[in-house]
Amino acid sequence: MIINLSGKTAIVTGSTGGIGLAIAKGLADAGATLVICGRQQDRVDAALAQLQATQAGAQARGLVADLGTAVGCQALIDAEPQADILVNDLGIYGVKAFFDISDADWEEIFQVNVMSGVRLARHYAQGMQERGWGRIQFISSESALNIPSEMVHYGVSKAALQGLSRGLAKVLAGSGVTVNTILPGPTRTEGAIAFIDNMARERGVSATEMEALFLAENRPSSLIRRFASPEEVANLCVYAASPQASATTGSALRVEGGIVESIA
Repeated sequence: MIINLSGKTAIVTGSTGGIGLAIAKGLADAGATLVICGRQQDRVDAALAQLQATQAGAQARGLVADLGTAVGCQALIDAEPQADILVNDLGIYGVKAFFDISDADWEEIFQVNVMSGVRLARHYAQGMQERGWGRIQFISSESALNIPSEMVHYGVSKAALQGLSRGLAKVLAGSGVTVNTILPGPTRTEGAIAFIDNMARERGVSATEMEALFLAENRPSSLIRRFASPEEVANLCVYAASPQASATTGSALRVEGGIVESIA
């Protein structure tokens, strides 16, 4: 299968590292012109430099804005009024006992993880609908289905994305615009590596041993029995953004290593 996204403009939020940057690279490799978004100029510049090796890297551009706010989302919309592909990857997480999660914590995680996607999809979906083609993705998590007791607010925010995606897919039914969620599992991003390294030091084991321990203790149903790479997640996102995925919409596409105990 050859995926050709030449002539398409793709916006990927949270794209200066991790899964977001891997998605951006994958889309640019397929020929899409990328818009990289981040809160820090140096990280945006570094991400753009990494895209130079891709097929469409020379056309990539960046924007510095806090998309976890309404002001930041509007800044992106003003700078890039149209897009053919929107990947809402922006997200935060953090381990916190349920009884310690304050109203401010709930508000912050919903503004970043949910409302950023709501605001951007609300704008870009209208142009896609008018043109008769578009791809919208929300990067969710297996935690939307397996709500983690150690970060309930994160799981709830990801579950909200599932409902948002399905509802928007219905709004755009028959328009040529598809809307899907992507459900990664534990993925070897910079944040996950730091998290595992810290746990490894606390328990006096190697990072490799700690990764295996984490899965055994927290995700024992994993079928690949390892963390996925950001590129493995990105591969599914690139397919879902392609013309070949035209009949895939309103779906929760899983790339979580078989953690979810369901065949549906």
